[in-house]
Amino acid sequence: MTSIAVIDHGAGNLVSMVQALRRVGAEPQIVATSSDLDDFDGVILPGVGATGAAMSTLSHRGLIDPLLAYEGPLLGVCVGMQILVEHSDEDDNPCLGIIPGTVRRLSARTLPHMGWNEVSGRDDPLLARLPDPAAFYFVHSYAVVPDNPSAVAGTTTVEEAEFTSVIRSGRVAGVQFHPERSGRLGLSVLASFVDGCREVERVA
Repeated sequence: MTSIAVIDHGAGNLVSMVQALRRVGAEPQIVATSSDLDDFDGVILPGVGATGAAMSTLSHRGLIDPLLAYEGPLLGVCVGMQILVEHSDEDDNPCLGIIPGTVRRLSARTLPHMGWNEVSGRDDPLLARLPDPAAFYFVHSYAVVPDNPSAVAGTTTVEEAEFTSVIRSGRVAGVQFHPERSGRLGLSVLASFVDGCREVERVA
């Protein structure tokens, strides 16, 4: 069975994420202390809350270096997606810097952006199985602005303002929405991630 590390940085929907991963045939394990992540087929950074608090907890728990050293499939969710980039304007704090970019406040008038919204783009493996349109559950006031437009794998529009809702750079991906709270289509996204981990496992 495909083993997935679910990183606990103090503000994730851990129970919901673990349950969702089990439903798609993975074997999730919550990781809250410095660990050798190479023992896992994939890693998920879930999250709610703020980037500054998430990075502070990761540092305190000795998880930053293991995350930076990990060479397998990595998926960031919501705040977990945001801390994949270099810097966040939310708390004016550095992030992991795995993907070049910045977290910036949404330009929508009503924040947080909360509720169901559609994601455009179907080229990424995470989205390939989805119907078009497909809606997911969002809760956020900030979004990632990648330096390289090629990292944008999906977009969403709120009040005529478009933002990046899916990013991809090689083995590393992120989704701004919560697949673990998005019903059948959210499970499809997680199933696609787990399948990608299995592909890597077979090649290895």
